[in-house]
Amino acid sequence: MSDKLTRIAIVSSDKCKPKKCRQECKKSCPVVRMGKLCIEVTPDSKIAFISEELCIGCGICIKKCPFGAIMIINLPTNLEKEVTHRYSANSFKLHRLPVPRPGQVLGLVGTNGIGKSSALKILAGKLKPNLGRFEDPPDWQDILKYFRGSELQNYFTKILEDNLKAIIKPQYVDHIPKAVKGTVTDLIDAKLERNNKEEMINELDLRDVLDRQVNDLSGGELQRFAIAVVCIQNADIYMFDEPSSYLDVKQRLNAARTIRSLLQPDRYVIVVEHDLSVLDYLSDFICVLYGMPSVYGVVTMPFSVREGINIFLDGKVPTENLRFREESLTFRLAETAEDEKEVEKHRRYKYPDMVKTLGNFEITIKAGEFTDSEIIVMLGENGTGKTTFIKLLAGGMKADGEEQVPELNVSYKPQKISPKFPGTVRMLFLKKIKSMFMHPQFQTDVVKPMQIDNIIDQEVANLSGGELQRVAIVLSLGHPADIYLIDEPSAYLDSEQRIVAAKVIKRFILHNKKTAFVVEHDFIMATYLADRVVVYEGRPSIKALANSPQSLLSGMNKFLSSLHITFRRDPSNFRPRINKADSLKDKEQKSSE
Repeated sequence: MSDKLTRIAIVSSDKCKPKKCRQECKKSCPVVRMGKLCIEVTPDSKIAFISEELCIGCGICIKKCPFGAIMIINLPTNLEKEVTHRYSANSFKLHRLPVPRPGQVLGLVGTNGIGKSSALKILAGKLKPNLGRFEDPPDWQDILKYFRGSELQNYFTKILEDNLKAIIKPQYVDHIPKAVKGTVTDLIDAKLERNNKEEMINELDLRDVLDRQVNDLSGGELQRFAIAVVCIQNADIYMFDEPSSYLDVKQRLNAARTIRSLLQPDRYVIVVEHDLSVLDYLSDFICVLYGMPSVYGVVTMPFSVREGINIFLDGKVPTENLRFREESLTFRLAETAEDEKEVEKHRRYKYPDMVKTLGNFEITIKAGEFTDSEIIVMLGENGTGKTTFIKLLAGGMKADGEEQVPELNVSYKPQKISPKFPGTVRMLFLKKIKSMFMHPQFQTDVVKPMQIDNIIDQEVANLSGGELQRVAIVLSLGHPADIYLIDEPSAYLDSEQRIVAAKVIKRFILHNKKTAFVVEHDFIMATYLADRVVVYEGRPSIKALANSPQSLLSGMNKFLSSLHITFRRDPSNFRPRINKADSLKDKEQKSSE
């Protein structure tokens, strides 16, 4: 077998504008100059077409394209025989498929745009895999022949012959109100096929929202409603696309338990999840997806949960001897206990005991102090007043009594980001944070790692949730301030971007000797960021208490015991792992408390 490389040529449909350029790609291509049609652009075509067979991979067209719309990537040959699906010429290509097993939860982990949702659609039978032959798609006979000898052959045969029913909980729950109307109870009753309605309402905390219209629900309520609607139906294959977004830690664990309760010997459950500690808690085995976002994705063979997540963090697949990311990601705990007394002398900022009442909700805040180069993470359920506290610090609200927060110079990244700015990302940065944006140090420390270059010339209004989140983080860090208040920086980001964002925030705060208050529900990100933590207690939306900042260790232990869960650290990369309920480790740690 010759080791000839296969090429993928990708032309980005939103960047390629043949009517606005001089078709430099076509004019500069040496193969076109020899008289072969390697790159074609006709007056009618919306985007350029590149022939992957004729392309010699010289990369001249990439450099010449004024809009940066072309990518040419060399793939290892062994992948060429394993194409599962390709949407059209010069577009995304998925290699291999995850293999679900009955009676177990399969977890999928990988960055955004790498084919996780496409893989779900194929496994649900909603998208017919074309094995890369998008011009003349194969029929099911050929597809089954292609998967012959693998577990997927049985799986697809079952889908075709036994009409297995698959339900997917969609990724974007905020689109649900556009699709369905009515109250929560009516919609649950309409879908009810199993007699577990009460159980689901209790497990997922839906009691208070039963009479509400779907379009009045918040993000977290919609997410729990969507999970409940899937769980009350009878199906053979259950799929959950990102079930933890918008949820706080307690709700994430409840959702994980609910999803695991669906397991039966002949049922398949597949979950795509970016919160690695929840994925760890939920899954029985894991497939990692790697590749290049929106170019190609490759699914690995199934691994055990620990091994799969560690491979993803390490950036290297040992079974294929292949590295898919430059740096591996580890989580070292800072040794702060001895320095604690030393630091206390230097705490410059203080805030007093405060009380704030909003309608029926009351939050009591214990006084605290904080210093430069410190990140304080707020841990608590949704509705316990974390955002209220951040607004008090930002000066957007006043506390009830005489005691107020001293005037502080703050930069605030809100929880909900709505793109109102007319214009491109570059224009937004130049208008809001010009001096920082032009600063080379800020470019290297913040803008480059957050991968802003790929979206710099796109309209702000057209950005996806994850892209908006990255822009918002850069914007808030770009405002000169003493204190940075960052509300849920991990929302919409994939697992890789979360860790990069955490590193960027941490490095920026330490280098610039600033303070940050961060609200975060992703455990791995929270433990990575926190120097100290503020633990919230009380009943959500009624009465809550914010404790004074305390060390990461004692604060985390207090928070975990309120959730009745225990943790251990992975010996190889020190990431926090939730112990499965009532496992040996779990009982051991609870008895030693």
